[in-house]
Amino acid sequence: MAGLKAGSPTPQALTVHGKSRVLEVVFSDGAAFRIPFELMRVYSPSAEVQGHGPGQEVLQTGKREVTLDSLEPIGNYAVKPTFSDGHDTGIFTWDYLYELGQQQAALWAQYESRLAAAGVGRDAPMAPKGGGGGHACGSH
Repeated sequence: MAGLKAGSPTPQALTVHGKSRVLEVVFSDGAAFRIPFELMRVYSPSAEVQGHGPGQEVLQTGKREVTLDSLEPIGNYAVKPTFSDGHDTGIFTWDYLYELGQQQAALWAQYESRLAAAGVGRDAPMAPKGGGGGHACGSH
């Protein structure tokens, strides 16, 4: 996740589809994915979402209608989206975008299982920071 693996496919085209809320990515190996913004947001690689270690993930809710305000290139290896809810700390490497696209069905199932286990739906409001959902990192 943290970089570009040697020989990994690289994006040949990135298209933001605002109306349907998907990022279309065509890779050098011919794979093409339409990754929903919601999936990107709930699986953001940021510490704010993933935590700082296993078991510290923060369940994201209320992201069904999230959009992309911008998509900033990071060198030749990643993009940094800014989402309409203000989240802008995740850096999506080409490898991670490929993984999201390739594993969409499994990731959605995992997300729905986590929601069910928490007794909340996709559209539930997020718990306030520091209020029960927590992490101990004071930097975000």
